[in-house]
Formats: sequence, C-alpha cells, structure tokens
Amino acid sequence: GPTVLPEELGWFILAGLGAVFAFIPTCLIWLDRRFGGFGRDSESFSTAGRSIKAGLTACDIVAKWTWAATLLQSTNVAYSFGVSGPFWYAAGATVQILLFAILAVEVKRKAPTIHTFLEIIRCRWGTTAHVIFTVYGFLTNIIVTAMLILGGAAVMEALSGVSVYAASFLIPAGVVIYTAAGGLKGTVVAEWLNVCVIYIAMLVFMFQVYATHEDLGSIATVYIRLRMVEIKHPVADNMGGSYLTMFSKKGIIFGIINIIGNFGTVFVDQSYWQGAIAAKPSATYRGYLLGGLCWFAIPFTFATTMGLGARALDLPVSRTEADRGLVPAALAVHLMGKGGAFLMTLQLFMAVTATACAEQMAVATIVAYDIYKPYINRNADGRTMVMLQRVMVVTYAVISGVVSVILLKLNVSLNWVYLFMGIVIGSAVFPIAASLTWAKCSAKAACISAIVTTPLAIMTWLITAAKLNDGVINLDTTGQDYPMLAGNLVALFFSMILCIILSYIFPQDFDWAELRNIPVIESDPNSDPNNFEGEDSPEALNRVIRFTWATGGSLTLILLVLWPILALPAGVFSEAYFTFWVMVALVWGIVASAVCIMLPVIEASDVVVAVLRGRRLSSISNSSPQHSKETTAHLDQPTSTRLRT
Repeated sequence: GPTVLPEELGWFILAGLGAVFAFIPTCLIWLDRRFGGFGRDSESFSTAGRSIKAGLTACDIVAKWTWAATLLQSTNVAYSFGVSGPFWYAAGATVQILLFAILAVEVKRKAPTIHTFLEIIRCRWGTTAHVIFTVYGFLTNIIVTAMLILGGAAVMEALSGVSVYAASFLIPAGVVIYTAAGGLKGTVVAEWLNVCVIYIAMLVFMFQVYATHEDLGSIATVYIRLRMVEIKHPVADNMGGSYLTMFSKKGIIFGIINIIGNFGTVFVDQSYWQGAIAAKPSATYRGYLLGGLCWFAIPFTFATTMGLGARALDLPVSRTEADRGLVPAALAVHLMGKGGAFLMTLQLFMAVTATACAEQMAVATIVAYDIYKPYINRNADGRTMVMLQRVMVVTYAVISGVVSVILLKLNVSLNWVYLFMGIVIGSAVFPIAASLTWAKCSAKAACISAIVTTPLAIMTWLITAAKLNDGVINLDTTGQDYPMLAGNLVALFFSMILCIILSYIFPQDFDWAELRNIPVIESDPNSDPNNFEGEDSPEALNRVIRFTWATGGSLTLILLVLWPILALPAGVFSEAYFTFWVMVALVWGIVASAVCIMLPVIEASDVVVAVLRGRRLSSISNSSPQHSKETTAHLDQPTSTRLRT
C-alpha cells in the first residue's frame, strides 16, 4: 500500500537531517579546538589525541556496534524465535566487546604509538602478512558498511518511498562533512549525539509497548497475546511451539552463528582498534567493558520490545519482509502512526550514520598509514596524511554506495549478509588477536592459517548447502542455518587450531619492546607511556590487564553459559517469570541510556564550563602529561634553584 510517510519527509531525513547532524558535531569540534585546546595536527586527526575518556569511549563502542542489523535483525529473530532471539543476539555480540577490552589495554601497554592494528602486523610479521591482513581489514569494512546501508535503505523505502538506490548514496554522504573536518574526534563526538537519539527512541517504544498503548500497554497483555499467537503460529523446534522459552533450537543455532561471526567484525575491524587508540590508558578497559554492557541493552531491550510486540499483535509481516528488517517499522507504525514511522526512521538513520562515519575513518586511516606511508611516500608529512585521509573519506562514501547498489541488484538480504560475514573474515580473528597477546605466534602460522582456512570455510558452507538441498545452490539454500553454521565454525576454529599448531612448529620469540618503535608522524606526548602517572601509568596498566582478563572472561561465561542455563528450568515462561524477564530488559535499557547520555557530559564538564565562560582551559588543566611531570619535577627542586630558573 501507500507509504506511511510522504516521500518528501524521507528526503528531508536523508538530506536535511543529515546536514543538521553534520553541522552540530562540526561546531562541537570547533568549540573543543577553540576552548578545550584540541589539536589540529595529523596525530590529533587520526587518533583524537589519544585522550578520550571512559564515558565517550563507551558511547563510541555503542555507536559502532549499533548497526542497522542491531535494530532490525535482532527484532527479526525476536519475531521469529521469541524471547531467545533478543538474548542470543545481545549476548552473542556483547562478549566480543568484553574480550576486546583485553586487546585495548594491550595496545596501550605494548604499542602506544600505533594508528592502525595493521601497523602491529607489519612491525611483527613483515610485508607479506601485512598485505594479507590489510585485505581482510578492507573486506570487513566493506561488509559492515554494506549491511548498514542495506538495512537503512530498505526501511527508508518502506516507510517513505525514497528509492533504495538514492538512499544507498545519501546515507554515507551525510557523515562525510564532520568525518573529513574533525577526523576521529569528529566521529566520536557525532557518535555520542547519535547514541542519545537511539536510546531515547528505544525508551519511547519501550514505554508504548509495556506501559501506555491501548492494544498492549502492559507486560501481562503482551504475555497473554503471545500465548494466543503461539497456537496460531507455533515456532518449529521451540518447546511447546512457544515464543516464551529458551528451549529454541533455531535460537541456539542463530546464537552460535552470531557469536562466531561477530568475532570477525570486531577483531578485524579497524574502527574498534581506533577506539582503543583514541582512549586514555585508563579509559580503555573501563570504556570497553562499560560500552559492552550498555550496548547489550539495545538488542536485548529493543528487540524484546519491538519483536515480541509485533508478534503479540500478529502483524501481517511476511517472511521476506522480516528478513529485510521491516518488523520494527511495522510495529512503530501500528503504535504511533506517522510519528512512529518518523521516530523509527530517525533512530535507524542515527544508527547507520554512527557506524558509517567510523567505517569511513577506518578505511581512510588504513589507506594513509598502511598503504601510502609505507609503500608510496615514506617521507609523507602530517599535512599530507590529513589531506589524504579526507580524500579517502569522500571516496569511500561513494564506493560503499556502489557496493550496496550491487548487492541490492543481486537481491541479497540483510539477514543473508549478516550470517555470511563470519565465513569470509573469521579466519583472521585468532592471528590478529595473537599478534598482541602471544609472543610465539609466527608470521608463517598467522598467514597460512588465515589464507588456508577462508577457502575451506567457503567450501564447507557451499557443500553443506548442496548436501541439504539436493545439490541446489542459490541465495535461499546458502542462507539456511546449517550451511551458515558449518562455514562459520570452520572459519573461526580451524584457523585457531592451525595457527596454534604451526606456531609450535615454527615459533617466534618476539620482543614486545619492538612495537614501541612504530613511529608517529608528529610529536604526540600522549603516545609515550612514560609521560603518564597514576591510573594511566604503565605500572597501573600492568595491574589492570589481569583485572580485564578476569572481568571479560567472567562476564563472557555469565552471558553465554550461566544465564541461559538458569533460564532453561523455567521451560515455557509463566507470566511471573516473563514479567521478571521483561523487567530486567527494561531496567537495563534505562540504566544504559542514562550512562551513555550523561557520563560523557559529566566527564567533559571542564570544557563545557570553559565554553560557557568564553575562555580557554587554563594552561595547567590543559597541559600535556609531560608538562605535568616537568612542573612536578620543577617544584621538587630546591627553592634557590627554582628561583634561578
């Protein structure tokens, strides 16, 4: 039928709001430079001055990990499998962030001067390995960007009638201005704004479904309606055909694919390494652990709201429409009419652009520091590097639009790409993680395990699809659960096993101190660990790394093992148990929203005060860590010496 929103409003969201949300972060960056003392050099552009605090780091993680798929695919699995879908989406994609916190701390301990994770590969394993893993890095960026645009363009067309092909180019174009102008700091500031909108929209929908709407409006009503719908549309392979159980075969299969596939899109994606590089040393583990727990609320709370709400109302959403990510759009229209359609479109636009700017910056940084600087112009200065990155931001916006149009022409769905990504990039996960955590892992082991496993995973995927479908191989058969599961398992685990075996056969005894020789382009006191004291000092990080291993590992076991096991005895949820389950989701969502919206403002209170007073931060509060040390040393001198000085 006709679209809910007029097409003109769709164009306004893409072009008009895109311009507004480009203007705001650009102004905030200008204010930070004018009153907060943020630099204009290449190191500041590429690394945000390596001074981002924990709250903004957490928001950065939430924004990067909130794809179109986070909102759309999580709701789809809730609509399809019931309560197990949101849980497995959230838990299966949170553990990677929690474990990546370990690598974030290791970056500050062992390689504080890097701009990309590929610089570690080149320093440790040489040119061949560097080229191989650069290809994996680019593949990851392209796949992630394509998923963003596929989901965003589909919903834009469904709600407003704007052509998916036009949306494919306008979505990445909207973030070019502030990414090119502000660099990494510009993307981080913009991501905070986007995260605020995403959380506020989520809370509005949450209260509509579980508190105020006349058709639902309470947890008890949603429960009763779901029990009625399971009689009409039972879920195959769920206990009792119910949507209210963790005994879900398809839910568990999806969870395994989700866990494996998302290791690749975190560990092999430069944008997540950028977050660690940009953070203060003490903000690494705090920001990543906090960011992972706050992000958990988005798929868990949002999908528990939108997916179960749509199923409880038995909305007429076809399987094809669900796979395109249109379940939340359908419920938003039912709940709030045009207002709901606009809010859903705005929320999705914020999610897509938040990640798109990070991907643009990631690709630009890789081109500058891993292609141009080492292989084309070794003497490139800071000004040249910044100009090249700005050109690449614009170039990649066009390339990502072209790739998305190609996928749309091939009728590739968001669901298919989401499940497929781990097969292509999963084999690079363990070697990349080992590059910073295991001194014995050698170049031979890393390269062979990656390039041998990828074709093997693809073969396993295709053979499984053919065997299960009488030799038929097409988008439908290859997109089924078991072929995707088989390919993802081979990609991650065979690569890991092969890399470990080869590392013992051809070991490397790497000296971590060599990573500190990776050069910076321009002077940056925050890249030298010796300039930091207290909680940012090397000694503090040596203590923190044990805490991060313990916390990340414990939370992983809780989310993937303990929580689902404790939910199994409930069988098909009673109304009381379902009420408890939903209340956990609601409270988690509210707390995460408050943390991500307020904490960055609190941490930046000194800059806010400086702006309001119209004066720059004082030289003492704005000084570098080295300046602070020199000041302390100066005050420790005898009085006569200080007076002569």
